[in-house]
Amino acid sequence: MEVIILFSAFLVLLLIGMPIAFSLGIASLGYLLLEGISLTVVPQRLYAGIDTFVLLCIPGFVLAGNLMNVGNITENIVRFSNALLGHIRGGLGLANVGGSMIFGGISGTAVADSASIGSVMIPGMARSGYDKPFAAAVTAASSTVGPIIPPSVPMIIAGSLSGVSVGRMFLAGAVPGLLLGLAMMVTVYILAVRRGYPKEARVPFLQLLREARTAFWALLMTAIILYGIIGGFFTPTEASIVASLYALVVGMYVYKGLSWRKLPAILTDTVFTSAALLLMVGLANLFGWILTSEQIPQMIAGLILTISENPLVVILILNLILLFVGAFMETIAALIILFPALLGVATGVGMDPVHFAVMAVLNLMIGLTTPPVGVCLFVVSGIGKLPMLTVARAILPFLVCNLAVLLLVSYVPAVSLWLPTLLLGE
Repeated sequence: MEVIILFSAFLVLLLIGMPIAFSLGIASLGYLLLEGISLTVVPQRLYAGIDTFVLLCIPGFVLAGNLMNVGNITENIVRFSNALLGHIRGGLGLANVGGSMIFGGISGTAVADSASIGSVMIPGMARSGYDKPFAAAVTAASSTVGPIIPPSVPMIIAGSLSGVSVGRMFLAGAVPGLLLGLAMMVTVYILAVRRGYPKEARVPFLQLLREARTAFWALLMTAIILYGIIGGFFTPTEASIVASLYALVVGMYVYKGLSWRKLPAILTDTVFTSAALLLMVGLANLFGWILTSEQIPQMIAGLILTISENPLVVILILNLILLFVGAFMETIAALIILFPALLGVATGVGMDPVHFAVMAVLNLMIGLTTPPVGVCLFVVSGIGKLPMLTVARAILPFLVCNLAVLLLVSYVPAVSLWLPTLLLGE
């Protein structure tokens, strides 16, 4: 009975617009009071949820993303992508996806991607003759590539929950992330041809070289992060600090968008964003502890396996559960609550933990672009001053291509596991 009250309270709080962290905390507190459990468990579980070394890289990558936005690094990425792809029909849309792929390889968060790329590309695409809903849809859809292409904050969370190497999961996301980006580029091109969207004049080769030289320092940032982690020079946490220092130096002395006067505001925003994320992690850990104590994960696993023990069917069920949850719940909270339970089911039918982690994150990223709680939809609709349902309709073709990539990743393990096996061995 108390578990039903727990879930009911959580859902009601979500529906009335309560932030998800508080929804998790209030629902958990109500359960503890009804069960007569000492409230000393609250700080214990909060601390246990965030007392993981790898979680320290969350503030680091948040800071790196903020420094990129203010330091003109994002703008240079977009300009280079446009110079490279703008002459193709729908080129600004292709540049939008390409910019997200590069940006996502640095910040690791979809919301930061949709906000930073969207603030540049949505008005720019609208001025160039694209439908504004299409521009917003491309921005929201392509932002989901960010947490698939390494580094990835959701994969850091998944690694801390499962004990799987974060570096291995970063590598496992590279190929699926590239496939996701390419699939969206194909979708953009097909829609652009059908709707007669414009194309820019071809950029002269010398100007393309100048744009590439200007964007070089931004592109080098991704290479440093990945090579450092793969080569064993630093951990993901250390990589986040290296990324922040690099973004500071490049933004201040190369692109000159940063100044010492802007740093206090950037640091303040980073503190608030990181604190909100870590509070959610802590409260989701409390919620997850309650579910574990009530043996809910075992019940979910048993229920799934009573339907079928066929791996193909189980993988489909896992996808449906994650897509459904992703449409209603924030990614990190969903991972903390569901990932351990569903990981047990996945490994029980022979899935590799790294393969399942990539599949789970991809599902939840797609959820960021689906109503009713698609955070990226809210971000781009706010930037474009559009109703969310208008953007949701415009994003449907991209959801179809993203679901096709999801099925490929789900049923062909080599898509995820080939690169980490090649570079790191078994």
